[in-house]
Amino acid sequence: MAGKSKAEREALERQNAAIMAVFERAGFDQIAPDIIQPADIFLERSGEDIRARTFVFNDPAGNELCLRPDLTVPACRYHLSHAAAPETESKYCYLGPAFRFPDELLSPQEFTQAGLEWFGDKSAIATEARVIKLAISALEATGLSGLKVSLGDLGLFNALLDDMPMPDRWRRRLRHQFWRPTAFRNLLTTFATPARAQRSSISDYIDQIDGTNAVSQTAKMLTEKNLTLVTLRSVEDIAARLDEKCKDRSEQPLDSAMVEHIETYLQISGALTEIVPKLAGISAAPKFQSAITQFEKRIEALEDQGLNPRRFHFSADFGRELEYYTGLVFQVEVGARNAPLAVAGGGRYDSLLQDLGAQSRIPAVGCAIHTDRLRAVMQ
Repeated sequence: MAGKSKAEREALERQNAAIMAVFERAGFDQIAPDIIQPADIFLERSGEDIRARTFVFNDPAGNELCLRPDLTVPACRYHLSHAAAPETESKYCYLGPAFRFPDELLSPQEFTQAGLEWFGDKSAIATEARVIKLAISALEATGLSGLKVSLGDLGLFNALLDDMPMPDRWRRRLRHQFWRPTAFRNLLTTFATPARAQRSSISDYIDQIDGTNAVSQTAKMLTEKNLTLVTLRSVEDIAARLDEKCKDRSEQPLDSAMVEHIETYLQISGALTEIVPKLAGISAAPKFQSAITQFEKRIEALEDQGLNPRRFHFSADFGRELEYYTGLVFQVEVGARNAPLAVAGGGRYDSLLQDLGAQSRIPAVGCAIHTDRLRAVMQ
């Protein structure tokens, strides 16, 4: 709170206390995860924007560490180190500083984040609706009104891809690039291009890979070109990527109808209650239709929480900035001087705990509130 007057500090403390009171009354236990964290998971899974703005440093032993850029990953690590049985249902809330290099006036290097994480939930859709309700209730407890809620659903996108005949590696790469619209479009174009047109500056080396010699051929290429490894990627990582490029040359390109389905889906937007008919016209394939059924149940779950889905906006290409989300994503905005400003957001991330060392996949959903930004809006 450096630079704030006493009155400003007290107002921020009252606001944050009101937020935490909502979370604690709902049965969430307050925790204080470590500020200093291993850097690798943030650099690998947090998205390009946060990766570029994370404070990274090395300890005396050479281990790469960082100041936490958000509190979701630290809360996951806290759960795995403190819970007797991590797979059992647990609910946490927190209030503490996070650190990012600034990118705008209302994002200082150190800012306060309040939030909650719900691990091992038993009913995904009901839990997600409850988390959205709690986020809105916490914001309203501070006196904020005129909220706009935006939703996305990576489950719909994943189901659409799962129904399409294509190599699994293509699905994985399309999902990975979902967060980067330009890269995603370029990749989709590549998959729809005949193999003979997919040539590159290293095509001669790719042509020499037969699936069993990828590592040796990659090492040979690096030596011939006098290239050194300057990132966390190993020779084996590079070889695996080149091997995939070699396999892509023998695949049939994506059918134009599949490309059209993907592009049409990503253009869908509108009031939440108007989306189902638009989705139904994309594909009649079973997994996508099942995802639509789940989407309809989510609308009902929001109504069960006393929320009005007609006031929620859905956008198929909305995925937030963090790459670890796997299903529902949401963001709460409020009108500001120049444009709507995001003050809260969250979503489902069912793979993250296992990525951090859990023995099995543990369902997880959460939200976070940017309390300094919220206070600036209120002022």
